[in-house]
Amino acid sequence: MRLNSKQEQLIEEFQDDLKKHFPDVSFVEVSESCENPNDLWIHVTRPEDDDREIELVEFFGEKTMNVLLDYGYHMLIMPTG
Repeated sequence: MRLNSKQEQLIEEFQDDLKKHFPDVSFVEVSESCENPNDLWIHVTRPEDDDREIELVEFFGEKTMNVLLDYGYHMLIMPTG
């Protein structure tokens, strides 16, 4: 998978936000979506608490929507594990 410099920058910003707002969650990896290779899945560890997972998905849902609208990159945060 090859990322351009803007995608790399955006993923780094997501990682910074993750550390700041969700210190209990860790970045795992970035992969192409199995549905569309142009879409990126940003895998993170799953929070232990369901409410915390909802917060995570909502927080990054807004950010990823802004990325889609501003830059045309479809990225999703995927809690795994």
